[in-house]
Amino acid sequence: MESGEPFQHAPVRLLRGARRVLLENWTGASTVPSRGLYPHQWSWDSAFIAIGLRHQSARRAQREMETLLGAQWGDGRIPHIVFNPAVPLDAYFPSPDFWRSSSAGAALGAPSAVETSGIVQPPVHALACRLVHLADPRASARHGFLTRVYPRLAAWHRYLTESRDLGGHGLVSVVHPWEPGMDNSPCWDAPLARVEPAPPGTFRRADLDHGAASDRPTDLDYGRYVRLAADYRDRGYRDDGPLPAFAVEDPGVNALLIASEHALAEIAAVLGADPAPHRTRARRLTAALVERLWDPAAGLFLCRDLRGGAEVGGGADIRGRGALIPERSAAGLLPLIVPDLPREIAATLIRTASGPHFGLGTSVRLVPSYDLLGRAFDPARYWRGPAWCNVNWLMERGLRQHGAVDRADALRSAVLDAAVSSGFAEYVDPYTGEARGTRDFGWTAALALDLLVASGEADAAPVLEAAESE
Repeated sequence: MESGEPFQHAPVRLLRGARRVLLENWTGASTVPSRGLYPHQWSWDSAFIAIGLRHQSARRAQREMETLLGAQWGDGRIPHIVFNPAVPLDAYFPSPDFWRSSSAGAALGAPSAVETSGIVQPPVHALACRLVHLADPRASARHGFLTRVYPRLAAWHRYLTESRDLGGHGLVSVVHPWEPGMDNSPCWDAPLARVEPAPPGTFRRADLDHGAASDRPTDLDYGRYVRLAADYRDRGYRDDGPLPAFAVEDPGVNALLIASEHALAEIAAVLGADPAPHRTRARRLTAALVERLWDPAAGLFLCRDLRGGAEVGGGADIRGRGALIPERSAAGLLPLIVPDLPREIAATLIRTASGPHFGLGTSVRLVPSYDLLGRAFDPARYWRGPAWCNVNWLMERGLRQHGAVDRADALRSAVLDAAVSSGFAEYVDPYTGEARGTRDFGWTAALALDLLVASGEADAAPVLEAAESE
């Protein structure tokens, strides 16, 4: 699909295909991102999947989120993977015997009944739960959905804003490249260069059994991912003490927390609780986001390496300012989803998205994951250039929220076209729309379904409710 020759999606074909993927990836309690490559439950995948799944079954979408939240740790963290014990250990790496959550994380309240990873992913969950509730408010109230999830979501946000404010300036930090979700972004190249990789013979990559090596992270990068995860595990998944080797403030993670904090305020209001603390926290996070990560010269938000720059160089454990990472990624555009972002910053982000670095509406129809003109741009390799459905769903929402309705409409159409033509691929070449990664990917199907319903081209009525007795 050339950028100037859009594939015209057929609503019926897209609707049937998306529903088929969600049905086939459903396990009975949650949805796997894909049957082969990702055979367990992933944290932000489930949140995005629930957003689309609510149009197929509001009750099933509720269960998706409750299954995930049921694996929450005592300290409030929502782990990035909840492992299915029926899946063989060699089907995915790092597997449960690597993370050893129930033992290594026991002091922090890791669940004993289910194995999980020890790291986290972006906090889109409260936003997802609010949208799931809105799909059928009466049924949600009848089942007590918001009553059950609200305290867990509040604990999750407290964990992030208290335990993960590693820089001490009011923003959440990530301690592993897998945590911001954009695992292989060029933004991580400089911070990762400090990390000694795990020896190649000490682990076996299962991802290459299901995807082309040219689409996936390199062995060197993977070795560094393994080293960071093992080091975090070996210190009991604690967030206090010296700064870890990888400590970064990411704009996408913090923007999603702000959007979810606003959603949590709405949930609190529905339940008769006080929404004010959530709105206050959202304002403080927004101010810190602008203060710490906004770069007017770049025209977008940048990641901040807490161990970068002279203040924290040489391995010193100093809670200083760190240094901005001079790489443009889609994470720097995601603050468009923040409702009260300053108007001039929102306008600049829209111009940057449409400019030469991201080319939206000019050289490409979908927002790429990384700067089209960047030194490390690769249209095929995982998070180093391809376009992802979840990023573009968030961008469509942000554009629409800040008044760029025509651009949002065009982006929505482009996402729907790409979803159908790629076979609901995990990600696509931003120039050609060629499918990359795995196919029949959960959040691609779910978010395409959500956009299709929003466009008015599909019926919003759930199709499984009458048949479900959950």
